[in-house]
Amino acid sequence: MRKVITYGTYDLLHVGHINLLRRAKALGDYLLVVLSTDEFNAVKHKTAYHSYEDRKLILEAIRYVDEVIPEYNWEQKISDVVNNQIDVFVMGDDWEGQFDFLKEYCEVVYLPRTEGISTTKIKNDLHLGKTEHE
Repeated sequence: MRKVITYGTYDLLHVGHINLLRRAKALGDYLLVVLSTDEFNAVKHKTAYHSYEDRKLILEAIRYVDEVIPEYNWEQKISDVVNNQIDVFVMGDDWEGQFDFLKEYCEVVYLPRTEGISTTKIKNDLHLGKTEHE
């Protein structure tokens, strides 16, 4: 079985998230999503609308996702890859090169982001009162 891992906060779920998860799952047989905890988001100066528990529940309902585990810190990636016998590490290409140190443990793939969508854009548009079609 070919195992794939990806990381993220996955707040305000949108089509870009679904595209990433679908394409990540297509690279293997089993997709493990490592979800940033609320405490780790605070360290990263990120605020999620949904709690860790709710974000985990939402991710577990997506057909491409086989398992969700918590991300507590930046340093856990090597142990996550080794302990879960991961074959492929996947991130969006906005992280290009940042995780190349994992290449000695598994294949590293940076997938192109979905054009025109991000959680930041959604938050900004909502703040400005815009809709998707404006």
